[in-house]
Amino acid sequence: MKLGLQLGYWGAQPPSGVQPLVAAAEEAGWDALFTAEAWGSDAFTPLAWWGRDTSRLRLGTSIVQMSGRTPTSIAMHVLTLDHLTGGRVILGMGVSGPQVVEGWYGQPFSKPLARTREVVDIIRQVLGREAPVANDGPHHPLPYTGPGSVGLGKPLKPIVHPLRADVPIWLGAEGPKNVAQTAEIADGWIPIFYTPRSAGMYQPWLDEGFARPGARRTRDDFEIAATCHLQVTSGAEETRAVIQGMKPVVALYMGGMGAKDANFHKNVFERMGYGDLADEVQRLYLLGEKDRATALIPDELVDDMHIVGERNQVRERVAQWEETGVTTLLLSCRSADEVRTVAEVLA
Repeated sequence: MKLGLQLGYWGAQPPSGVQPLVAAAEEAGWDALFTAEAWGSDAFTPLAWWGRDTSRLRLGTSIVQMSGRTPTSIAMHVLTLDHLTGGRVILGMGVSGPQVVEGWYGQPFSKPLARTREVVDIIRQVLGREAPVANDGPHHPLPYTGPGSVGLGKPLKPIVHPLRADVPIWLGAEGPKNVAQTAEIADGWIPIFYTPRSAGMYQPWLDEGFARPGARRTRDDFEIAATCHLQVTSGAEETRAVIQGMKPVVALYMGGMGAKDANFHKNVFERMGYGDLADEVQRLYLLGEKDRATALIPDELVDDMHIVGERNQVRERVAQWEETGVTTLLLSCRSADEVRTVAEVLA
């Protein structure tokens, strides 16, 4: 099992104390660090800034929102950063949701599967640099010849020769069709709610993608980077307190993320067997009764989603996650000591 330090995206202000976390992860043998973006801080700039003092850690985005940049722009970011880091970049991408895509980026959200396929193909063309980049698809036509075009566009190769022609691309995906496509066209998958109890639900979707003609990977060399909260506690009392403290976040994703009829995170909980619970949590959350919504979240759901317990319990739980196919745990840590403790417990 590899460990990825999830630095996430910023809140109202840039976070402090990040560099000691990164240094501890580099020293303690963690595999990678990741940054994210929502509708504030971007993913690439903090990754370059905080990664500048590293020499071993892989540097990944978890995740870049595809609608925020053209595919060739994403490829330029990756090409540049891969050179600066000596070939340590992982490109994690996702489609985000309609509220962000249409409300923040001003782009249509329709056809997310087809859009994803085009984006990945164009980025691979740029990095491969075998021919001028062209795309006949309707979402990202290259050259552009549509309304407003002056007709002078032509296919281009990147000026800079990429360091690697095959930078790993991991995709965030939640639904059956998206997960299957990820297994077909990507090098890894970043699920948001992957747990040992729900792992069986995903396996047929992954197998469908691996079985498609031209699939890039097999189950043996495909990476699954699952996000969870891992915390080593001193005993049962602290474990219960941590689980209680995680419930508001679960309630937020289950009931408060996205529109009422378009909450993809809620859909995942429904597929996990929590349909009635998710409906009630969303109803209360959207009424502004967040405390009542949070009180409905059962301990066993939080315990399944996260790894919280004493040292031996944490080791056993991590082994369970690994048995289901998870290759990397994406973890958020609050201090350098916590980074070192996690590495020590799982050594």
